[in-house]
Amino acid sequence: MKVLIVYYSMYGHIYRLAEEAAEGVRSVANAEAIIRRVPETLSEGILEKMGATEAQKQQSHIPICTVKELSEADAIIFGTPTRFGNMCGQMRQFLDSTGKLWMEGSLVGKVGSVITSSSTQHGGQESTILTFHVTLLHHGMIIAGLPYTFQGQMMMEEISGCSPYGASTIAGGDGSRFPSKNELSGARYQGAYVAEIAKKLIT
Repeated sequence: MKVLIVYYSMYGHIYRLAEEAAEGVRSVANAEAIIRRVPETLSEGILEKMGATEAQKQQSHIPICTVKELSEADAIIFGTPTRFGNMCGQMRQFLDSTGKLWMEGSLVGKVGSVITSSSTQHGGQESTILTFHVTLLHHGMIIAGLPYTFQGQMMMEEISGCSPYGASTIAGGDGSRFPSKNELSGARYQGAYVAEIAKKLIT
């Protein structure tokens, strides 16, 4: 059983959540986690001016996802940073190239799930995941979030991402805050949860 984790991460926050989600997938018997990046749409010059060069280098070993890989997976976890309450442009462009899969119904019945990040505590994490779900529903996917059986959602001791819609992290205004232990645990739980659902659907 293959669970594909497809993400975009400019500064590395979503990359960390994606890695943790993959660990969650691998904790399920006979589940394989495959991590892929979506293509970059910004030039190297722009990325350098945005201070993203080093983070991009750290992810350079992750292969670029192809549309075909989506149809070959049993479940897909998507990761995107928040851009004004929506998915980032890189992810939007990649999804806009999946028209052939939609025509063929290639993703119908597969589990789809989303993880995200934002700069601020109320920076649109929930709206980003919920609006992302619209695209997955058009593809006929079965939506999986992050249920309250993940006890970290009830945490009151610190500021933390994660909601019933999916795991998330808060990067801070300058991007210096990386996923906390609780946020990483949420992503790992979500990865296992998606794999378990996919496993039930294909057996």
